[in-house]
Amino acid sequence: MFARFDSRTQDSGNVSFGVEAGGRRWFVKSAGDPQDRSPFLSHAARVALLENAQALARSVRSPALPALAGTARSAWGPMLVYEWAAGELVHAPAERRDDPASAFRRFRSLPPAQATAAIDAILEAHVELCGAGWIAGDFYDGSILYDFEARRLHLIDLDSYHRGPTVNEMGRMFGSTRFMAPEEFERGAAIDERTTVFNLGRAMAEYLGDGGLERAGFRGADDQHAAMVRACAASPGERFATVAELARAWRGEAAAEP
Repeated sequence: MFARFDSRTQDSGNVSFGVEAGGRRWFVKSAGDPQDRSPFLSHAARVALLENAQALARSVRSPALPALAGTARSAWGPMLVYEWAAGELVHAPAERRDDPASAFRRFRSLPPAQATAAIDAILEAHVELCGAGWIAGDFYDGSILYDFEARRLHLIDLDSYHRGPTVNEMGRMFGSTRFMAPEEFERGAAIDERTTVFNLGRAMAEYLGDGGLERAGFRGADDQHAAMVRACAASPGERFATVAELARAWRGEAAAEP
């Protein structure tokens, strides 16, 4: 074991490990100690999320998603064994987002061509995910792992994604306000692929722009800006109906206007 990820780095209750075996590196994720009552989610709820992550990994293959090699049983419940993905977690707490040494600031400062390639990878992975029926849940920069040397992006911790549309039963759902759609704050609102479209539009604004929707702060092309603005429409009916439509408009293959 060369790494351990626990309450010192995150508060989910999960405990994960970097393990070297057979000349290769692996990422092993568990639901953590069943006796630990400090996390917000119960151990049973954490196990359910891991089982959900297992179903997602088995249903979708994408270069941006670390491959699931297998699952082992343990006293802590299932342990998911993924191929190791090199890189740095892009997320940074608010007080560190202006730190030029942070992965967040370096990712946000990538040259436009590299930033576009990273967003392309996020989009293409979500085209596959949504094509298999998955809707984003709690997507934010804590889901993004980026290797600055190899210029390669991976998406991790998609445990809260869910199959098919659902209804917001919480009011304010889990997630970062920088990425969340209006319906993720409204009890009884529909959560569907248009919600994922909004989440991805916000990623475009964060990483190829300055976090806003104005053209002056956006470093991409005009058609990309138009696609981002439509994706971030407050009303779901004004957004792209699918992530595939958003991806085509982003690539300039279709008009961004409805």
